[in-house]
Amino acid sequence: MQIEGRNPIKEALASDKTTITKLCVQKGAHDLQAVIDLARQKGIRIDFFEKQTLDKMSETKHHQGIIAYAENFKYASLDDILQKKSGPLFILLLDNIEDPHNLGSIIRVGECLGVDGIVIPNKRAAQVNSTVIKVSAGATSYVKIAMVNNINDVIRKLKDNFVTVCCADMGGESIYDAHLDGDIAVVIGNEGDGVKHLTKSLCDKTIAIPQFGKVNSLNASVACGIICSEIVRQRISK
Repeated sequence: MQIEGRNPIKEALASDKTTITKLCVQKGAHDLQAVIDLARQKGIRIDFFEKQTLDKMSETKHHQGIIAYAENFKYASLDDILQKKSGPLFILLLDNIEDPHNLGSIIRVGECLGVDGIVIPNKRAAQVNSTVIKVSAGATSYVKIAMVNNINDVIRKLKDNFVTVCCADMGGESIYDAHLDGDIAVVIGNEGDGVKHLTKSLCDKTIAIPQFGKVNSLNASVACGIICSEIVRQRISK
């Protein structure tokens, strides 16, 4: 797996979730010295290349002068996410998010707003790759991400553990009227089709973002950010 860009690689080097085996660095890139020094401390191989060579190697085409090669991303388990901490649980369930840019943005939002974990399906959905890591700005190094066979089975298990599961979908209760406290999980649906019917029927309630424009839909990561922000607002206002 490739990781590209200063911040994602710096965070990956500092994390125990990612094992970097080699760095490819642009010759003469003095602003990368701090990252190079950290890699050397860890005994990681470092090779230097001309910019044109890195351009050809890059998958994202925005390598910022540095590319890392790492072992495949280490996913957490659902039980890892369910481990209790000092406050209530806050989990995101992604129902077939297909765009890696959306997945990366959601992970970045989740890390910023303190989610305990993100759950993704292992089929017909984006998985953590170099683009996701780049878009997340390194947040993949800090958020527990579980990949599961079936999101619906996860919903059933969460409900058995007294976690309130909310479906983000048009026509639901306004997020500003809904009580979004306690242990909570939010299902964010596919970019085009939203949350599947069966998945929606398993949820405890449906919540929606009030909209007043002519375009009555939001990008999945933007909607996720608005919902997560309201959950945090309700928690800190108590």
